[in-house]
Amino acid sequence: MPYDIDVQVDPALQLDVPTADLRDMAANALAVLGQPGDAEMAIIVTTDDGIRELNRGFRSMDEPTDVLSFAAAEGPEFVLPEGLPPYLGDVIISLPTAQRQAAERGGTLRAELALLVAHGCLHLVGYDHATPEQQRAMWAVQESILARLGIAPPRDL
Repeated sequence: MPYDIDVQVDPALQLDVPTADLRDMAANALAVLGQPGDAEMAIIVTTDDGIRELNRGFRSMDEPTDVLSFAAAEGPEFVLPEGLPPYLGDVIISLPTAQRQAAERGGTLRAELALLVAHGCLHLVGYDHATPEQQRAMWAVQESILARLGIAPPRDL
């Protein structure tokens, strides 16, 4: 797939899913979302402490979470030189939280990471789940992304 997806993994972590799989998950999500083929984004896999620090700093929530998204379109306006590909933003995933959630749901880490990548990509392009209507719409697209990857959505969503 043509997307430029940078994957960074905290060196303290042992990720048992190839980073190429994370790129593929994101590329499939971006394709379902109709994003241009030259779009760029980053996926950062971190610790609970790492995501907790971000969650505290940006959302005033002093606790770890599973995924955070920082959409480039939501930040301060920054003028880029003409002709650069669109940068969508960053998706940050806590690997320890993803591992716990996979175990709690009786699923695989790969399936949990696919869910979190899809969820993060949806936020990058403007989806939200603050209201029941928004959540229904977001979950429907999320399920179609997971289906494209051959992954059934968790039953508890």
